[in-house]
Amino acid sequence: MIVSVHLADVGLRSAPAVLRRRPKPGEAPGLRYAITATTAPLGPRFLPTPSPSRVALVAAWDDDESLDGFLASDPLARRLSRGWMARLQPLNVYGAWAGLEGLPEREVQVGTDEPVAVLTLGKPRLTRLRPFLRASANAEREAVSDPDMLASIGLARPPGMVATFSLWRNVESMRQYARGRRDGAHPAATAIHRGDPFHHESAFIRFRPYASQGRWDGADPLAGRAQQPAA
Repeated sequence: MIVSVHLADVGLRSAPAVLRRRPKPGEAPGLRYAITATTAPLGPRFLPTPSPSRVALVAAWDDDESLDGFLASDPLARRLSRGWMARLQPLNVYGAWAGLEGLPEREVQVGTDEPVAVLTLGKPRLTRLRPFLRASANAEREAVSDPDMLASIGLARPPGMVATFSLWRNVESMRQYARGRRDGAHPAATAIHRGDPFHHESAFIRFRPYASQGRWDGADPLAGRAQQPAA
């Protein structure tokens, strides 16, 4: 299984139609899972400010050939083609997410100099929404100021999904942010979540980005960094 993440500025008028066009397994050969989402920059705000013209697609595929077929023929792929896209090899997962079965049962190791991508997914519990937003704002404040973060974005499809997607210089820098500092905001948020979960369902998934194309805020943050997937 591989995963693709697509980001594109499609315009205010086109965004609602793109968000409604959520591909379903069976509609595209080799598609296992897909969700379209609104986007917002990560940062310290309690309520993130949406980017109304920028949309995202996260999809899981049997293989690269399945994704290539989608890119070549699907109208949604054409709408997203002027943005940015990455192909991702799953490395490990904490938690679980319905529809994303087939993730590695054991961690796949990567080189110390390879970039990694992180996708967090959550199905919010409404009674825990305020503490979740507070903890997220604190963690995102640290993340966006980290020199080893290459790019990041928040994703949402209310009411059933909130997510973040981020790219890191290497796995060690990502781990240092996630759990390396005892006083870090991310370890603190994780501890609160363990005691009283923010979500009905959640997953933290790490990937090797092995190919990318297009521009994200004017550049490809993975240019010259992507590696071929391990055999």
